[in-house]
Amino acid sequence: MKENWDDCFKMVLKHEGGFVNHPKDPGGMTNLGVTRSAWQAYLNRDVTEVEMRALTPEAVKPFYKAMYWDKMRCDDLPSGVDYAAYDFAVNSGVGRSAKFLQRIAGVADDGAIGQKSISAICALNPADVVNSLCDKRLEFLKSLSNFATFGRGWEARVDAVAETGASMVE
Repeated sequence: MKENWDDCFKMVLKHEGGFVNHPKDPGGMTNLGVTRSAWQAYLNRDVTEVEMRALTPEAVKPFYKAMYWDKMRCDDLPSGVDYAAYDFAVNSGVGRSAKFLQRIAGVADDGAIGQKSISAICALNPADVVNSLCDKRLEFLKSLSNFATFGRGWEARVDAVAETGASMVE
């Protein structure tokens, strides 16, 4: 929902944290959840480590809105579902989040949320969608080879998203 954007952005940043460059993270150099490669693509230029370390929430907010929130059409999703789908997209990609959401809604899982997907999602019980999406997300994360390294954090994040998403539905 439109009115949820600011709060959802803040909640995602709480999970994402600050600057990291973990050798087992395929995202590589990351700050505020924004990978260097994604930031470079967004700006259409190379970015230095100094620039990555200097990122601020204000600087990355338009990036998150354009690259995740808008691509998932979160303004059109029910409250709670918007947050669960958005956080999933940030953590595991827009295409994957969209496909999982489309499968739950019983529409073609092409990875692009269109009006048919929105209508089908909105016809479902939002609490059920939040729970299903978070369950399927955690199942996916557990299948990753680096779950042993990052799994405890991912599990805690998905649990928090499920709880917050459910409270947003109410």
